Amino acid sequence: MILERAIFAIKLGQADEFEKAFALAAPLIRAAKGCRKANMHRGIENSDSFILLVEWDTLEDHMVGFRESRAFEEWRAILGPHFASPPAVEHYTAPL
Repeated sequence: MILERAIFAIKLGQADEFEKAFALAAPLIRAAKGCRKANMHRGIENSDSFILLVEWDTLEDHMVGFRESRAFEEWRAILGPHFASPPAVEHYTAPL
């Protein structure tokens, strides 16, 4: 299992719209091959910051299977207009 962590900085004043957009985009990632679960969380101290945690079967399921798919293009088209900067994405190994 691989854990993806993505931090999203959202344009000022667009956090509520981003939440609505994620509700539309979430099924695209959750249906991807190898996606076990995907949850977005809104920042408390900074409400224009969000963190996405996704559990993948393999790194390739994310980086190739999803990122090179039409679903990712749709995902990015829905969420991208709200980004203040590109998401910061990292991957982590299975729990110790």
